[in-house]
Amino acid sequence: MKLREKNIAFVYLSANFQESILERAKVTQPYGFLVKPFREKELLIALDVAFFRHRNSMESKLRQEQGLEEILRNIKSELIDFNQKILKIISSLQPYIPYDFLRIYIKRREHSDHEEISFMRTGFNEYQVLTKDELLKSTRISPEEFKTKQEITLLTIKAEYYNSDTIQESWKYYPIRKVIADTFQLQSFLNFPVLLSGSEIVTLCFYSRKADGYSPDHLSLMHRIQNSLVKSIENLWPGQISRFDGVHFASYKGPVANADKKKVFDGIIGKSHQMLTVQDMVSIVAPLDTSVLILGESGTGKERIAKSIHELSPRRLKPLVIVNCALLPANLIESELFGHEKGAFTGAIDKRIGKFEMADKGTIFLDEIGEMPAELQVKLLRVLQEQEIERIGGRAPIKIDVRIIAATNRNLEKEVEEGRFRLDLYYRLYVFPIVIAPLRERKEDIPVLIKHFIARYARKSQKEIIGVTPAVLDQLTEFHWPGNVRELEHLIERSILLTDGPLIKEVFLPKLYASRAAEVFIDSGKLKTIDDNAREHILTVLKKCKGKISGAGGAAEILEILPTTLHSKIKKLGIRKEDIY
Repeated sequence: MKLREKNIAFVYLSANFQESILERAKVTQPYGFLVKPFREKELLIALDVAFFRHRNSMESKLRQEQGLEEILRNIKSELIDFNQKILKIISSLQPYIPYDFLRIYIKRREHSDHEEISFMRTGFNEYQVLTKDELLKSTRISPEEFKTKQEITLLTIKAEYYNSDTIQESWKYYPIRKVIADTFQLQSFLNFPVLLSGSEIVTLCFYSRKADGYSPDHLSLMHRIQNSLVKSIENLWPGQISRFDGVHFASYKGPVANADKKKVFDGIIGKSHQMLTVQDMVSIVAPLDTSVLILGESGTGKERIAKSIHELSPRRLKPLVIVNCALLPANLIESELFGHEKGAFTGAIDKRIGKFEMADKGTIFLDEIGEMPAELQVKLLRVLQEQEIERIGGRAPIKIDVRIIAATNRNLEKEVEEGRFRLDLYYRLYVFPIVIAPLRERKEDIPVLIKHFIARYARKSQKEIIGVTPAVLDQLTEFHWPGNVRELEHLIERSILLTDGPLIKEVFLPKLYASRAAEVFIDSGKLKTIDDNAREHILTVLKKCKGKISGAGGAAEILEILPTTLHSKIKKLGIRKEDIY
């Protein structure tokens, strides 16, 4: 933690190599990983990768912060109204301090009362505005109780953050935040007060539905941009006392300047906090040349995310070359990627330009990178390091300028542990990971996806179908969706072809997985839901591990999920410490 705070690059050194150890190493965010004993060459490669990642990370962060500060500085001179200035401030912070709920309140030293306003995120660059009275109504507590809890909260003015593992201890200092967190299902928050020139204290409290939403990096960023943030806030009320009564409407969307970005994101359907986070990350990384690794199960839309990154980048007018490493024959993959000269091998009757050369000045998307043979991984590592390729049978390397986006549905940590994927290549690609959650973990996106696919395929088949019946919606929402969004899309397309009326009244789920959609067990005559069974299973494992979640022999390792994911499930399923011990 101290090394990260001082921006010092470091390599994680271990005497053992297991997936659980690599998982613990990732928490420290190292720039490389080495297992003892190691050879000099391995050390040099690790240091080279660490140097590359650190330099790349520092340059990316600097460019991002400079862009953010420029936006905040320019707000003063922009000819936009009060509402749009507030939107500009909060939406510019979103990609860097991700939040699902933002509460801003102003405390004047000579007054006991305060001004406040809240913003609940409803979509990409879309927010619902809640005034103080509307927030009070949403929390369903009395005005007296709200005021009492708020007065206790106002006593503490400190820049800090709390995630799900420590948030319980914060409620005695911030009781009103517990009410807000419970009301809107929020699991972490970051508090940041700033002092304006008129002795007013403006506090920004960011809330996230993620269990581990905030880190020291977020606090450090807020401290670095504090001056620009103060000036942009003070500019909202030139020469007058700060008040939020100018904001009087229910919701609003981002300015027209984001129209192109919005158009690109139209293909990424979903308003869950997981998908909005993905869109935020795409917004951050797209303008840079940083390598991106997209992780997610089959059918989650990894290619669509890669296309969005390319379309929002300065390379958008150049080629986007898509390569599925799993579909290329092992004996042809090198020729496909790097090309070959005429006569390089039997059957090479002509010179062939490889995919990397085709993508010069543009982007190459290597889908299913986990399927790439080991000997090709070495050559890909060289491409990343040297930005040059060599055709089979060629006499000299060829310089290229290509951005690499890779994706996989495999667990690369496990692939590395079992010797199928190079550790140095993994760390080289893992500069900017984007994780896409499976559809079963973001079920609030299912109705939106259904509506989108019905509109598309009803128009294509020239049918006037407008939706599904409530029973079908419940059936689709409860289904496990092992094939994710792609499976849902194909199901809707088939259902439209079989439907005559305006509503889809029946769907035919795959029998192989149908039992998961209505998974129930009988216990003393009582039907148990999927969540009931999941709670019992997780509780059994936790008891066996004596409450240990992460690390070797921990519950997360046994359940084969990330510790942060397990924390979220424990909170969602209402598992308490007293249930375990």
